[in-house]
Amino acid sequence: MVIQVLRLQDDGKSTIGTMHVNGTFECFTLEDTFNEPKIAGETRIPAGTYVIKLRTEGGMHAKYSAKYEDHEGMLWLQNVDNFEWVYIHTGNKEKHTEGCLLVGEGCIGREGHQSITGSVRAYSKLYKAVIESLHMGEVITIQ
Repeated sequence: MVIQVLRLQDDGKSTIGTMHVNGTFECFTLEDTFNEPKIAGETRIPAGTYVIKLRTEGGMHAKYSAKYEDHEGMLWLQNVDNFEWVYIHTGNKEKHTEGCLLVGEGCIGREGHQSITGSVRAYSKLYKAVIESLHMGEVITIQ
């Protein structure tokens, strides 16, 4: 499975984009803005290709295990330079990202107040597809 994120609008606080799975639109994304040098919790990850694996440790895993009965681990981006524990997860506003990718069914592109909507539904759909691919032995990458 190949996941692509196309970054569309950076307003200096956050970045709205679209996510495509194997070439088909899946959902919208929200990330932090670009900062050089990196500001912890306020900088989006650098462009690149990353493998996604499941992380079954930590507070996020425990929280999602309690919230989603089919949760098997966090969608964890591997080997992101200068970042640790980068996940794809739910959330609606820039303050929820801390360097991670948020997914949603819709987006609001008001400058300085960008957000996404329908995050839980978008995440659940994406998560199910990723888990199915992992169970079939596929490598999952995100670009």
